[in-house]
Amino acid sequence: MRAKAPDAATLARWLHHWQEEADAAFLYRRLADGEPTEERRSVYRRLAEVERRHVDAWRELLVDHGLELAEPRPSLRARFLAWLGGRFGPSLLLSFLRREEGLEVKGYLSLYRDSQPGAPRQTALRLARESASHAETLTRLAQAEGEPWHRVASGGFVRNVIYGFNDGLTANFGLVAGVIGAAVEPSVILVSGVAGMIADALSMGSSGYLAAKSEQEVYAHEIAMERDEMQVMPEAEEQELALIYESKGVDQERAREIAHEIMASPEGALDEKVRVELGIGQPHTTPLREGLITGCATAVGAFVPVAPFLFLEGPAAVWTSFGASMLFHFVVGAARSLFTGRGVLRSGVDMFAVGLGVAAVGYLVGDRLVRWL
Repeated sequence: MRAKAPDAATLARWLHHWQEEADAAFLYRRLADGEPTEERRSVYRRLAEVERRHVDAWRELLVDHGLELAEPRPSLRARFLAWLGGRFGPSLLLSFLRREEGLEVKGYLSLYRDSQPGAPRQTALRLARESASHAETLTRLAQAEGEPWHRVASGGFVRNVIYGFNDGLTANFGLVAGVIGAAVEPSVILVSGVAGMIADALSMGSSGYLAAKSEQEVYAHEIAMERDEMQVMPEAEEQELALIYESKGVDQERAREIAHEIMASPEGALDEKVRVELGIGQPHTTPLREGLITGCATAVGAFVPVAPFLFLEGPAAVWTSFGASMLFHFVVGAARSLFTGRGVLRSGVDMFAVGLGVAAVGYLVGDRLVRWL
């Protein structure tokens, strides 16, 4: 006897998880195909098999509730990720999959809390545990720190490039549209666009530098506090470290032995406390590098609406600038979906609409200011 069909909201969540598992299986297979190390290839293939079983678990649950579904195909977002992994190497795809597994843990735990006792609730709990295990495996392979369902990775280099490019493109597109609306000479449009590009790149670059520097200062402060605590109350810190190991499944007596051995070396103990308690690993970048990446990406994005005026004149330059800017707004929106988790097409269309709105407002402001002046 089939169970009662779920309500629309619950069904949407089930189908979302079903598609996510299918995407994960697809991406693990792609990751295995691009991995040069046999040991890692084997791990990724096993993970793909588990994700395939997750797909089957969701299909069984959906069938039990009266829904017959065809084999799920990889989503547009998953295919986009696979393409990026093929172009930029398996390490990029690994970081995204680790993030996705962390999001799955959070999603399944939420579904578990919201579900009534029964098969769906037990399925959510089982898949949350297995996704957590996958996330921990990927964390070890990526040589990262922490649990991704508590601290989701920001994306590092790729994220800085996408968001810097997006800021430069949108801000300078609005500026160029405003100057065009003012009906000034082409040379004024070009000078205004280049000036805006430089100003925005310097602003975003300095912001990226200061943000990274501030983060390092916060980490340094936390580490200094931890060092002081270890000097003032070493017994309490040793007990705290043992409890952390216990929470990860280590036997109580063994956890105390490990903590005692680690605390015998002050510097080694500090490194371990910083890693397991604060979740702070070795820095993978510097403030200067962060600032340069963000600033350069911003400059490239800001150059898009300006470039046509270097080679074309009149309406041809204006419409080429508009077309190129709108195209890149869609592309940047699609790329942002890698971090937001939304669909590629929907994110691209949303960013396209934002670009159109920015152009319209900028043009109207330029046009009205000239009339008032």
